Amino acid sequence: MGNNTNQNGGVQRGLKDRHISMIAIGGCIGTGLFMTSGGAIHDAGALGALLAFAIIGAMVFFLMTSLGEMATYLPVSGSFSTYATRFVDPSLGFALGWNYWFNWVITVAADVTIAAQVVQYWSPLQGLPAWGWSCLFLIIIFGLNALSVRVYGESEYWFALIKVVTVIIFIVIGLLTIVGIMGGKFVGFETFTAGEGPILGDGFSGSLLTILGVFLVAGFSFQGTELIGITAGESENPERAVPKAIKQVFWRILLFYILAIFVIGMLIPYNSDALMGGDTSVATSPFTLVFQNAGLAFAASFMNAVILTSVLSAGNSGMYASTRMLYSMSKDKLAFPIFGKTNKYGVPYMSLLVTALIVIAIFLLQHISGDAYEYIVAASGMTGFIAWVGIAVSHYRFRKAFDKQNYDKSKLKYKAKLFPFGPIFAGVLCVLVIVGQDVDFIKTGDFNLNRFVITYMGIPVFLAFFIYHKLRYKTKMIPLDKVNLSQDVDMKSTENK
Repeated sequence: MGNNTNQNGGVQRGLKDRHISMIAIGGCIGTGLFMTSGGAIHDAGALGALLAFAIIGAMVFFLMTSLGEMATYLPVSGSFSTYATRFVDPSLGFALGWNYWFNWVITVAADVTIAAQVVQYWSPLQGLPAWGWSCLFLIIIFGLNALSVRVYGESEYWFALIKVVTVIIFIVIGLLTIVGIMGGKFVGFETFTAGEGPILGDGFSGSLLTILGVFLVAGFSFQGTELIGITAGESENPERAVPKAIKQVFWRILLFYILAIFVIGMLIPYNSDALMGGDTSVATSPFTLVFQNAGLAFAASFMNAVILTSVLSAGNSGMYASTRMLYSMSKDKLAFPIFGKTNKYGVPYMSLLVTALIVIAIFLLQHISGDAYEYIVAASGMTGFIAWVGIAVSHYRFRKAFDKQNYDKSKLKYKAKLFPFGPIFAGVLCVLVIVGQDVDFIKTGDFNLNRFVITYMGIPVFLAFFIYHKLRYKTKMIPLDKVNLSQDVDMKSTENK
C-alpha cells in the first residue's frame, strides 16, 4: 500500500441503498425485454414465453439470494470470483474472474456499436458517422466510471429509472387497451390462446424444446442481475442494501417481465409477422407495436430513445463490472498487482484504463475482421451462465463449510431461501441451458460444425483458463474443514482508508 492515504486505499463505499436497488433492477431490464421478448413469444406462444420467463426468473431469484448471503457476510468488490477462490478452488476463481472480465469487455464494445446504430434512427443525427458516435459514447462511459463510484451509481440510477417508468407506462397503457378504455373493444383471451401447440396445447406455439430455446432468451435477458454482488464491496451498508435489492429484483422480475409479456401476448398474436423482427428493428419492438396500437404516434421514436439509454446503461455497467473484477482478481493474486491501484476517488484507474484499451481494440477488430469478431463474441457467449453456475457451487460449498466447521449461523446477516434447494436448482437449470444452447441441432439433428463451434466456444475457453491455472499452480479443491470463513481477510481492499 502506498504512503499517501488518499491513494491506493482501496475502493470507496460510495453507493447508497437507492443506487444498489436501481442497479439491480436496471440489470434485468434492457433490450431483452424491450426487443427480444417479441421473438420469444413468436417462438413459444404467449403462455410458453410466460412459463419460460417465470422459471428462469425463479432461478435468478435463488441465485441472487445465494449471492446475497455471501455478499452480506463478505462484501468484496468483484465478489463471486473471490468466493469461488475461497470456498471452492482458486483455479475456479481465476477462470470465473477472467471469463467474466472478458465477457463484459466484449459487451461494452458491442454496446457502443449498437448505440451508434440506434442513434442513426433519427435522420438529423446521421451527419456524424457511426464510428464517431461509438467513440463519443465510449468517452462518456469511460468518464462516468473514471470520476467516482458515486457518479457511476447516480448515472445508473437515472438510466434504470427511465427503463422502469417506461415499463410501468407500457403495462398501464396495455391493460387499458385490453379492457377497451384506450379505444377499440374488450380484447379477451382470443389472441393469448391462439396457439395450437403440438405437445402442450393452446397457448403454446411450440414444443418443450422450443421452451428450452426461450430459456436462453430469458437467461440472457436477466444477465446483469449478479452486479448486486459486485457492488456490495462499495455499498455504504451492504448488510441492509443487498437483501433489500434482492427482494426488489424478484418482485420487479415478476411485475415487469411477467406482466409485460402477458400484455404483449394479449394484444399481439404470437404468429404476427411483426414479432419475428422484434429483435432487430425498433419499429417492430413489441413495446412500439402496443404503443402504436393505442394511438401514440411518437411510439417508435420514444422507444428508440429508451433503448438507447438501455444500451448505454449496459455499457456503463459493463465497464464498471469488468474494472472491478480485474481489481478484485489483483487483490486475490489472480492478476497483476498493478490492477489493484486506486486513485484518491477510490477508482481502480489502471484496471479501468487497460479495460478501456481492450474495448477499443475489440471495437477496431470488429471493423477490420467481422469473422474474427464473431468468434470472439462466441467465446464469451455462455460466460453469464457459467458465472451463475459458479455462484451456485460457491454458495453450496460456503454453507456446507459453515456446517462442517460448526460456525454460528447467526453470523449470517442474510440467509438464502430454501437452502440447499436454491443453489442446486439454479445450478442444474443453468447447466441444462448451457448444454441446450444449440436447440436447432437437438430438435432436428441437423449438425452444423460452424454453428456448433460458435455456440459452444465459451466452454473450452473457460476450461482453458481453469486448466492453465490448475497446471501452473497445482491447486486442489479446498476441503470443507479448511475453507476460510473469516470475515477479516483483506478487508482493507474493500473499505476506504
